[in-house]
Amino acid sequence: MSRAGVRYRFNPLASTRAAALACAAASSLLLLAALGFEYLGGLLPCQLCIWQRWPHLLVILAAALVWKSRSAALMLAAAGALTSAAIAFYHVGVEQKFWSGPTGCSASLDIGGDLASLTDRLLATPVVRCDEIAWSFLGLSMAGWNMLASLAIAALALQALVKAHR
Repeated sequence: MSRAGVRYRFNPLASTRAAALACAAASSLLLLAALGFEYLGGLLPCQLCIWQRWPHLLVILAAALVWKSRSAALMLAAAGALTSAAIAFYHVGVEQKFWSGPTGCSASLDIGGDLASLTDRLLATPVVRCDEIAWSFLGLSMAGWNMLASLAIAALALQALVKAHR
């Protein structure tokens, strides 16, 4: 309540903005880590890894909307984080062989040119499998860590949303 004669008041707008920025910062760190693993560590992403990245962009963009509509921004941030968590959950299941994953691979291939050059490009294209764990830490794959982080981001956004509407 008060400390040394100073009264503290909860400011829902400042709290909402801080929560949205924290969600955006966390999603940005997750994306930077994924890109670091890819471009600095040489771990090529599978299709599911790439799908998990897109909702984090939604979380980042939602933070920009917090100045217009804080409720909408937090709902978008939570939706983006929950979408990434759901894809990550599916990916973990594929890695653990609980269910099968997508049949395609994540490599893009230019199909123009003659048959010989197409064959050469096909043979040189790396196949990144969604059902193989490329990296893990403390027994969790990158998809598992993304799922936990995404759930934390969603919880932060939803908690701020609930506090703002009290």
